[in-house]
Amino acid sequence: MVADETRAGFLLALLDGRAWTAGELARHAGVAASTASEHLGKLVAGGLLAEERQGRHRYVRLADARVAHLVEDLTAQVAPTTAVGPRTLRESSAGSAMARGRTCYDHLAGRLGIAVTDALTGLGLLRQDAGFTLTEAGVSWFDDLGVPLVPTGRRPLARACLDWTERRPHLAGIAGAALCRHALDTGWCVRIGSERAVKVTPKGERALSELLGIQSEALR
Repeated sequence: MVADETRAGFLLALLDGRAWTAGELARHAGVAASTASEHLGKLVAGGLLAEERQGRHRYVRLADARVAHLVEDLTAQVAPTTAVGPRTLRESSAGSAMARGRTCYDHLAGRLGIAVTDALTGLGLLRQDAGFTLTEAGVSWFDDLGVPLVPTGRRPLARACLDWTERRPHLAGIAGAALCRHALDTGWCVRIGSERAVKVTPKGERALSELLGIQSEALR
């Protein structure tokens, strides 16, 4: 299902956590609308995508967080053997921005995600020695931040997600999603470009320095 280049491109684009129209995905992949519709039908039938219709528009999104983790994990596994250098300055800039900071479905990834994960671990808020686990101090830290962690379904509070650019795990799960949402809602981070790249704002640099001791240089 994901071995096809066009379908893989759709799944990677949808890792931004948003719903896209079939037309937007067709233009993104550079394929005809009829081709995109055929591929999307297969992904929906296979349970990888969920479909929503609003009026004349057909929207698709990743079915759930498990699909997002599958796509990101597969990317991390195959990237070393398939990676090629950027062909243009624009591709190089986009690649650098994605490596610096991006969203992985609904949590932070790239050097930004790793810096946050390492800081939480160093402060004793997150444990990585026996899987990813928030400590009591970690749960309290989120509460003090005004971001209560509410269990939903079977999704774990904290989960390790292998970062495909850094080759190390970053924080996912309920806690990772809540922190990412808070960072975007408060203006600590802003989305840049049409991809999943995010940039830490001066406000975010101050907040992450005060709350987690992360140096600004690690975020640029």
